[in-house]
Amino acid sequence: MSSSRAESGTMAGLLVILSLVGAWHMGNGVWIYLKAQLAQVLLQQAWDGTIDGQQEVKPWPWADTWPVARLTVPTRNIDLIVLNGAYGQTLAFGPGYLESSAAPGSIGTTILSGHRDTHFRFLQRLNEGDEILLTSKNRRLHRYRVNSMTVVDARMTSIKQGGKEHQLALVTCYPFDAIRPGGPLRYVVMAEEIEKRSEEGVSEDGVSPRGSALLAADQMPFLHDPFRVGKETDLAVDGPSIQ
Repeated sequence: MSSSRAESGTMAGLLVILSLVGAWHMGNGVWIYLKAQLAQVLLQQAWDGTIDGQQEVKPWPWADTWPVARLTVPTRNIDLIVLNGAYGQTLAFGPGYLESSAAPGSIGTTILSGHRDTHFRFLQRLNEGDEILLTSKNRRLHRYRVNSMTVVDARMTSIKQGGKEHQLALVTCYPFDAIRPGGPLRYVVMAEEIEKRSEEGVSEDGVSPRGSALLAADQMPFLHDPFRVGKETDLAVDGPSIQ
């Protein structure tokens, strides 16, 4: 009888402990979600200040980064604020601009990196011909067309930085479902600019620097091989924090 009571008491104690642990995890999950949502609000406010002409607008006082561009893929419902620097802490809040590459929207290749399991998970759904929009901090809208998706070894591959082409490279770790992060493989999406930049807010397609709109994505042939000899960005050196 006493043994049965002891077992019942032990079981009740375990249930209480499990309930408390479950409540803590649920509360922790809610906090993470709320923190992520608050961060997006603050990032949007910082981006609004950036396109209004303010310099290096930090989303929160202790941040070591600031918005430099807005990345949208209308056909995939992607709308992201791009932050300066491709560092681990920065990539927790959005894709990062690799500072050794061409400035967003300028001549050369602009390289953006992001985590494979969060902000850049959508890269695996992109196809040749998909359109990518990049709004720079001077309000100019740059339209790119995806022309290649490649898996490369970061230890042996570089992305050309010289030349007069306007190109965009989106880089993340590969494979997307890898259990361990930080391997040598990178998934690289290359896109080529397809028309002149639109200035001061709204383009002829009605796309605002503060948002995005659905655009048709017609096909365009392969234009340029990004992996060749020249002034280059080493993916192994510049992208170790990509996961």
